[in-house]
Amino acid sequence: MSALWTEKQAAIATNGKAIGNWSASGLSIDSRTILAGELFIPLKDIRDGHDFIPMALNKGAGAVMSERDIADIPALKVDNIMQALENMARFARQRSKALRIAVTGSVGKTSVKEMLAHILAEFDEVHKSKKSFNNHWGVPLTLANMPIATKYGIFEAGMNHKGELEKLADIIAPHIAIITKIAPAHLAHFKNVEEIAKAKAEIFSHMSLNAHPCLQSGSGNSGSGNSGSGNSGIIILPADSPHYNLLRKLANSLTNKAKVLSFGRGEHADAKIIKTSFDANGSKASLSILGEEIELVLNVLGAHWLENATLVLLVVKLLGLDLNRATQALQNMPEIKGRGQVSKINYAGKNISIIDESYNANPESMRASLSALGLAKGRRVAILGDMLELGDDEDLLHANLAEIIAKNKINMLVTCGPLMKNLHKNMADNLEKYWFENADECFSQLPNIIKEDDIIMIKGSNASGMGELVNKIIHHSQKQSQNQSQVKGEKANAI
Repeated sequence: MSALWTEKQAAIATNGKAIGNWSASGLSIDSRTILAGELFIPLKDIRDGHDFIPMALNKGAGAVMSERDIADIPALKVDNIMQALENMARFARQRSKALRIAVTGSVGKTSVKEMLAHILAEFDEVHKSKKSFNNHWGVPLTLANMPIATKYGIFEAGMNHKGELEKLADIIAPHIAIITKIAPAHLAHFKNVEEIAKAKAEIFSHMSLNAHPCLQSGSGNSGSGNSGSGNSGIIILPADSPHYNLLRKLANSLTNKAKVLSFGRGEHADAKIIKTSFDANGSKASLSILGEEIELVLNVLGAHWLENATLVLLVVKLLGLDLNRATQALQNMPEIKGRGQVSKINYAGKNISIIDESYNANPESMRASLSALGLAKGRRVAILGDMLELGDDEDLLHANLAEIIAKNKINMLVTCGPLMKNLHKNMADNLEKYWFENADECFSQLPNIIKEDDIIMIKGSNASGMGELVNKIIHHSQKQSQNQSQVKGEKANAI
């Protein structure tokens, strides 16, 4: 594998001291999964990553970064690990000609990032954030790992405190900055949703306004008040958000040279959803993308997927790429684990469908997933875990999900965790409903309450255990299938 970093480049980038002659094919912070030839970055968290340097070397690390004195191994001595990683990210950004796209928002960040990466890879070299590497170490690690030949760099940026996105924006310096949606999330750290909107707008604070050859001039009708140049930075906002005007105002105040565009159902949106329909095979929509009309077909159910796709296709249009080719790529996009991935399995002797929405949750994403479940044909079952970091109104925000559950005619509701008890109590008694203390208790009782052909959607915040619940169900199903195959084989041999 070719070198991404040499010891000389790394030393220049970090103002550190290179020990030995070495090169690295990439950077890793995890000694368990590091690949041979990568540079190990020992971050400090619950444990000090320096303690895992021997393990990283045993796994074949090409070199290690260290704040401690080190000898006789390929290394890079630096004063501060985090600062060194950020400096390597900036160095990687400056040596690359890639168009950089930053994606933030309360919901939909990872889905939009994955959609963008999938489509743009049809046209040229793409580099993206792994998993949800969107925090203070995930963003610089992603950027520092970007190959020089990258044409499109796509970076997910998250936050749960004021000021975090401004720092990430300074590292990314995006040519295109996107806000997917604003919703009640991390309210434990903010006074209200408007404060969340202001914090999300920090992504505009360090836009790259230099002309980039990938961006094409285009006309929008967002009424943003700044004509801007088509190749001097693009900001994309959710047109249907109650915070749209605030976001637009903040965008103009933070960087009045960028062009502001929008997506949604509203008449003023630059990328408009005109008509939608849903059936057992997925979702369909008629769209207008900067005036170009196009038909979209997705193999997943849900209005939120169509909104995400409309946003992504606006980016495609701005890059001057073929919309028809892009929509075809979207239609063939693989499922994303934890975000609507569907598994048809036999569990506890019953054939069921599991819709895995277990990667995190807030009231907005819960409503979107429940609405998508409501489109499914069959007995609809929702298994919901606690939504965390919602602040003083957490009890009410859980209880208020009752309306969307009733609206979408959910047939059975299973809730897990102390906060979800508020929803359980608020549901009508004529609904089949169950409440369990935690995900483990739910797993033990699930075989007794599910039925043949159930369509089961599972969702909750990461710490609620819903992801592990999905894993247990799938694993149990696979183990059951293996045991049945083994028994059949033994019977055949006996005959």
